[in-house]
Amino acid sequence: MPQRVILTPLKMRILVFCLAAISLTACTPRGAIDIVPGAKGIGDVEHIYIGTTRGPDIVGGEPFGIKRQPDPRYVRLDISIPPDRAPGAIAWPRRGRKADPLTQFVTLAQVDYSGDAPFRADLSATLRTEPGGKREAVIFVHGFNNTFAEGAYRWAQLGHDLGVKGALVHYSWPSRASPFGYVYDRDSALFARDGFEDLLREVDRAGAQRIVIVGHSVGSLVVMETLRQIGLEKNRALLDKIAGVVLMSPDIDVDVFRAEARAVGKLPQPFVIFTSKKDRALALSARLTGQRDRVGNLPDAAALAGLKVTLIDTTAFSSGLGHFTVGDSPALLALLGGISDVDNAFAQDQTGRAGLLGGAVLTVQNATQIILSPVSAIAGSAP
Repeated sequence: MPQRVILTPLKMRILVFCLAAISLTACTPRGAIDIVPGAKGIGDVEHIYIGTTRGPDIVGGEPFGIKRQPDPRYVRLDISIPPDRAPGAIAWPRRGRKADPLTQFVTLAQVDYSGDAPFRADLSATLRTEPGGKREAVIFVHGFNNTFAEGAYRWAQLGHDLGVKGALVHYSWPSRASPFGYVYDRDSALFARDGFEDLLREVDRAGAQRIVIVGHSVGSLVVMETLRQIGLEKNRALLDKIAGVVLMSPDIDVDVFRAEARAVGKLPQPFVIFTSKKDRALALSARLTGQRDRVGNLPDAAALAGLKVTLIDTTAFSSGLGHFTVGDSPALLALLGGISDVDNAFAQDQTGRAGLLGGAVLTVQNATQIILSPVSAIAGSAP
């Protein structure tokens, strides 16, 4: 029998607040691709290899819009990072105005590949610049309410701020890029599974010896559904190439997540989930589905008991919507950059965990939760 959700006055106020807060994003400048070849040499450049199932929009002429396209297309963007910028910050060029590469993210060049073979060859050349045994590709899957440019620029920002080694790859699925397009985006996340699996296969064929996946929000659903799909195909060779998964504010039903993990079997390690009990966007998502929690705002690790995952609770750092705390916070960016150190410490005995992070460590049947405290050690400043 369907659940009946009764909105009390308090719940109604919370919903109105969340909708109003999310709606404000529509009033801010949206990301767009501004190609400024003359900006070369002004800032550091990140080369973003992109697989996308976004089709062209007839209205407006956007080549990578909201339309769903089953056959992936491949692109590379060479993105210039402005030199004077705080970690975590992105300044978008306003549409119709000249972009300023000193203060804003701009694209130096865009390469549209004619098919998967030239994309794979170019990516392979980048991977071969790393020594054998260290040829790693890190794939970012954007979240809800993102344009093509916003997802690519966000990954350029994260890759730059984290000092990611290896090839930066992005999967751009067809989000409606509207604060009121939540249902469309969730359907698109399911549509996008095949395209993401295709991209993983291309990255593998290009010679990546390790693949790390980073998913945000609804993009985490794309990640988990695709891993489930590969698990059901019994393609253990591809799953074993995945050397780690990081989910940031995953907008996934807890029962669905457990079912997906069960289909995957042995989860890639490390498997890290960043959560926040102050994530207002996930609170809204939970209420719209008649539930209390999503994976990204779980109060503790008990709901994921039996799964080998590490939850990192960033509640103490959350502000505003609290839905992308890791990407916006310089302190948490520093922590994410050292996530391998966290995994190595947890591979040791229990005593090795003491003092690892500024916070409490709790374990429930393999599922570990780290509750962070905003101490100077994490931020990298002197005590």
